[in-house]
Amino acid sequence: MQQDAHIGDMKVVIADDNHDNAELLRQTLDGAGFRDLTVCHDARAVVGLCNSALQPDLLILDLVMPGISGHQILGELRPILRAEPYLPVLVVTADTTPQAKHRALSLGAGDFVTKPIDPVEFLLRTSHLLHTHALRRQLNHLVATRTAELEQARRDTLEHLLAAAECRDDNTGYHTVRVGRTSGQLATLLDLPAVSPAQITAAAPLHDIGKIGIADEILLKRGPLSAQETMIMRRHVNIGSQILGSGNTSHLVVAHEIALYHHERWDGTGYSNGLAGNDIPIAARITAVADVFDALTHSRPYKQAWPIDLAVAEIISQRGRHFDPLVVDAFAQLDHNDLANPAGLSEPSTSPTPSSLTLRPAIALAQ
Repeated sequence: MQQDAHIGDMKVVIADDNHDNAELLRQTLDGAGFRDLTVCHDARAVVGLCNSALQPDLLILDLVMPGISGHQILGELRPILRAEPYLPVLVVTADTTPQAKHRALSLGAGDFVTKPIDPVEFLLRTSHLLHTHALRRQLNHLVATRTAELEQARRDTLEHLLAAAECRDDNTGYHTVRVGRTSGQLATLLDLPAVSPAQITAAAPLHDIGKIGIADEILLKRGPLSAQETMIMRRHVNIGSQILGSGNTSHLVVAHEIALYHHERWDGTGYSNGLAGNDIPIAARITAVADVFDALTHSRPYKQAWPIDLAVAEIISQRGRHFDPLVVDAFAQLDHNDLANPAGLSEPSTSPTPSSLTLRPAIALAQ
């Protein structure tokens, strides 16, 4: 009974303390065209072997072995018997009791063969498990590829929406990139356990995607907004969170939090949920600092750029009020000239006049 080349190249581990039994199984598989065979006589080494870089495609396991039983091995291997990376197990044993078979199958074994083996039955069951494993792997690859394609399409759509929104407020489109870059540097300094700098760098540029839903007469208005206009402008956080709400990749989950909460304040006086302190997601607290600093240091339709030193002073003055103190402390360590004018992402700006600094209150600049 010869195997096709694909199945014959799959990795098989034979675990049996009896050298004669293990050799019989090895010879049977070798004669059928299996080429990647590993024999293990030490029951205590089986778990480590299966969890190692070897990553076998099939474990052929005896149940009765000294030191640790096959049932115990199945119990320790349980995390990879029913999840990814998946490991099928063919139990080969002289214990023919129903209890032994039921227990092995309940612990995750894929099939069961009794000794003395029938070579044809043994090879059929081995091939069946390997074929099933190969099909499962192909299916997982197809699903992962399709999911990645769909997610990339979603990201492309979001980036186009973001570009449309950003170019209405910042015609260079650099604001979002700089905010992502600054947020990533802050995250690196803070050494966060739950979210990575890469995730924040990717997610922070989407913070104002909700501005796609704000009318130009409000978004581009020169001078202070009225109370009614301010209420409308603030809706962009909810619009953004709705746009990002169905994302299930890590950076879109973080982006949703940032979009919804980046205008919350440390002291609880922000919007739109009035969160305070550590109740505000850390990614949003980081992006808030990056967003306001960039808004202060760059020209907008309604204002000229602030000098960098005044913008830094404004951020520091809001420590413990608008901003998380730890984030401000991290911000103080960065190269502020580089943040405001990174290579390739700077834009012409005009030195501000005293009146231009008062077109909107400082903390209202990043609406």
